[in-house]
Amino acid sequence: MATNHLLEIKQFGQSIWMDNLSRDLVKSGELKDMVENKGICGITSNPAIFEKAIAGNVIYDADIEAGIKAKLPTYKIYEQLVFDDIRNACDILHPVYDSSEKLDGYVSIEVPPTIAHDTEATIKEAKRYYAELGRENVMIKIPGTSSGLPAVEEVIAEGINVNVTLLFSVESYIETFWAYIRGLEKRAAEGKDISNIASVASFFLSRIDSNIDAKIDAKLKGVDDANLKEKLTAVKGKVAIANAKVAYQEYKKIISSDRWKALSAKGAKVQRLLWASTSTKDPSYSDVMYVDELVGPDTVNTLPPNTIEACADHCDVDSRVETKVDEAYQLIESLKDPDINIDIDKVMEELLVDGIDKFVKPFESLMSSLEDKVSNLSPV
Repeated sequence: MATNHLLEIKQFGQSIWMDNLSRDLVKSGELKDMVENKGICGITSNPAIFEKAIAGNVIYDADIEAGIKAKLPTYKIYEQLVFDDIRNACDILHPVYDSSEKLDGYVSIEVPPTIAHDTEATIKEAKRYYAELGRENVMIKIPGTSSGLPAVEEVIAEGINVNVTLLFSVESYIETFWAYIRGLEKRAAEGKDISNIASVASFFLSRIDSNIDAKIDAKLKGVDDANLKEKLTAVKGKVAIANAKVAYQEYKKIISSDRWKALSAKGAKVQRLLWASTSTKDPSYSDVMYVDELVGPDTVNTLPPNTIEACADHCDVDSRVETKVDEAYQLIESLKDPDINIDIDKVMEELLVDGIDKFVKPFESLMSSLEDKVSNLSPV
């Protein structure tokens, strides 16, 4: 029997969640098998995942037809489809939720990406999703935008598990953890239990390297100087992991603060860093580099199916999130070198705008394809 390297990761304090969900996975028993035998202990979803799952898949047709008969609007039909998948996944993962003492076993669902910049709408939808889903091991995904973070604070104070998504910069991650802390403090001040709330901060990786690598490639065009070439090339494929290692150091600073220690004494769970966007986009890079380099305590890595298979087969597992930390800081600093001249803050802003767009477009596309399906399945 070949070694499944995913199972080795847990001993270093990292949990592996899967970035994928569909009714086929649930109904076939494949998800149950992955949870029970292959080391998967959580699920993340997003609008792009549901577009892929639902569009053109007949497995949903009976429920769509039932929604048509009930005269539901298309958006409500969409919600019923997605909520059923989320509930069923939560049920499959509930044993993990229990056995891990509510550390793992979560299934994440995102509020509509179209409200990413609307704090009040985000709070309202997060509360409604949590109530209607009716599963204690569901996590509501809220974008880590300037409008999203006040919503995170409020929703945590309400006792709802939150996955803060679309984090790129270290600064936005720090703000996210403090929003979580403020939410817990508010809840604790009201005399309410804070020991049963969980949160993760989804810190994106491969998109950073894709963006910066493209800028480096543009700078390399027409460059003949060997030293300059070497300096520019040294940055490629390195920034995302360096950025993540710096973020982890900030995590350690926050959990050593007096405010966090006071909450921890009341049973609060740390908001774990979750490594997202972990499929390697450049085929010249290792297909598991965003796993191998970032294993470490109190972290989660959420992997798409192809990366799960690759890691199970050939991950080289060791705790590395705190190795080469000085080099990580130096690499980020080197972007300011006049020869490289990449403004990382601007890159992070670009990625956040693009990230929201990458969720809005598939969401709107899914709504459009669902409209078509409703039209085709409706009785004449």
